[in-house]
Amino acid sequence: MAGLVPFNRRRGAPALSTGLEGFYNMLDDFFSDSVLNQRSLARDTFKIDVEETEAEYLIHAEVPGVKKEEISLEMNEDGRLIISINREENTTEEKKNYIHKERRSTSMSRGVYLADGDRNGVKAKLTDGVLCVSVAKKSKESGKTQIAID
Repeated sequence: MAGLVPFNRRRGAPALSTGLEGFYNMLDDFFSDSVLNQRSLARDTFKIDVEETEAEYLIHAEVPGVKKEEISLEMNEDGRLIISINREENTTEEKKNYIHKERRSTSMSRGVYLADGDRNGVKAKLTDGVLCVSVAKKSKESGKTQIAID
């Protein structure tokens, strides 16, 4: 789509002003191929890896700089494991005349469906910015039932 706009008007602006430069610049930015202006799942959330063994699921979530108090871990009755992070960053200084002061609040959530995950067999540990969660599998009942004949 960037081919629709011949050039960015900021760089090659004509000497005469038409009053529409802001509009044209907005269109140029919208149709640009710049990856920096776009949101992506990889940058806006945390990475998780899910491994399955015979007895359990192992989930590793990369959450660098996040404290365990900022993490919420839930397992629904339908087998969905939800990892949520709510984080607020505030800096407090004793200076009075602020010209500019920023605060940042981050909220992220990832969910994994584990069909035979046991809600009572979930263990979690946070070590060096990696959240490790193990979810035991529900024991499978034997597929056969002996039926007595009268």
